[in-house]
Amino acid sequence: MQVWSKGRAAMLAVAGLYLAGLAEPLPAFAHDTHHRHHHVLRSASPAPAPAPSVAASGFGPTSPGASAILIDVSSGQVISSQGADTPRYPASLTKLMTLDLAFQALTTGRMTLDTQIPVSAHAASVEPVKLGLRPGDTIAVRDAILAMTTMSANDAATALGEYLGGGSEARCAQMMTLRAQALGMAQTEFANASGLPNPNQVTTARDLSLLARDIVVHYPQFQTFFEVTSFNFRGRTVFSNNQMLKSYAGATGMKTGYTNLAEHNLITSADRNGKALIGVVLHEPSWGHAYVQMTTMLDDGFGGHVPMTQEMVAAASHPAKPPMTVSQPPAETVASRTTEHLTELPDSAKQPPSSTKRWVAQLGLYHYKTNARLAALQARQLHGHGIAQIQHVQHNGKDLWLAQLTGLTYDGAHDTCRVMNAHGHQCDVQPLAADHLAMLNEPNGI
Repeated sequence: MQVWSKGRAAMLAVAGLYLAGLAEPLPAFAHDTHHRHHHVLRSASPAPAPAPSVAASGFGPTSPGASAILIDVSSGQVISSQGADTPRYPASLTKLMTLDLAFQALTTGRMTLDTQIPVSAHAASVEPVKLGLRPGDTIAVRDAILAMTTMSANDAATALGEYLGGGSEARCAQMMTLRAQALGMAQTEFANASGLPNPNQVTTARDLSLLARDIVVHYPQFQTFFEVTSFNFRGRTVFSNNQMLKSYAGATGMKTGYTNLAEHNLITSADRNGKALIGVVLHEPSWGHAYVQMTTMLDDGFGGHVPMTQEMVAAASHPAKPPMTVSQPPAETVASRTTEHLTELPDSAKQPPSSTKRWVAQLGLYHYKTNARLAALQARQLHGHGIAQIQHVQHNGKDLWLAQLTGLTYDGAHDTCRVMNAHGHQCDVQPLAADHLAMLNEPNGI
């Protein structure tokens, strides 16, 4: 069943504006802000009821039962599904489409992670979960994205949506729906950037799997945003509400969502030994049901259950400081390098200021993202300095992952590599590229 609102004609009319806007720079702003912290997304007032004809049909977004689908990321093949085409309310899973548009803008240079976006009265007034942003504040794109992927902040999502929509969240919602159509999400329509209740905001498990796969396949440089379990926002710690990161071996994100009518929704990406899967479960009666269903579905796709070890739990809970018992990834992939060790530095870099943290310790290339993550985390624990980070690269036609410690001074980068070399690990010093978008600039941002 295809679901469209009466505003579909108006939405199509802005298609040209949206496409044209992709090539234009977004405005920049600057200032500071404050926040408060909430955890569980629940509507303070009941959501609008769907149209009676939809609700009475038995096939509307609130129809009984749950919806689920599991796909293979590489091929897009559906592994299993149940009610995957039943219309559902997406709740905060909507934020994945807002992020998809944001990643487009970052990739094309229309904004950067440091771009300051304004907070309108409308954005500040949305219901919790939210950071507690105030009208007239600004927030960096980086912090807005992290707030969305961790605590699912509605004010951050709304502010980012307004920015992407040229000052209008409604226009952003039209852009989101157009993007959904381009991805083949035939039963999806968006009405806002956050996922707060709206009877016209409808999707399916199948459609959301297409969106999640688009992000995983086309924006791997931003994968670390979905793996962050906590980050520091102006002196306060914001925690992730996605328990799959701490309970499922190989989980790499992505998003949770809840409203009274949508019930409990979950999208999880996971990677084991180079095999990547995406699962979607919608309209579950509790988080316990959602996590059990997702775990069972992923286990079936991977061919068995792998229990979380204490080391895995500790690494997920404290990604910047994993325990030393985490084993070093195999050395089979370290030989391939994208850059050589610097033997001759430019004159401007031979004696850089000790306070300039624009140097990187390159730790090697890996076939598997999980191995690169562990290498970066262990190096951070071993040396105690820098920001553990992974970066997607292509080398000789292959997709690889680069493990790094960033945010180092010139002397700090060389000290890091001396320590790593002394422990038998390969390490090169490189200057940080000025346009590097993947860096989170958070001590636990991997």
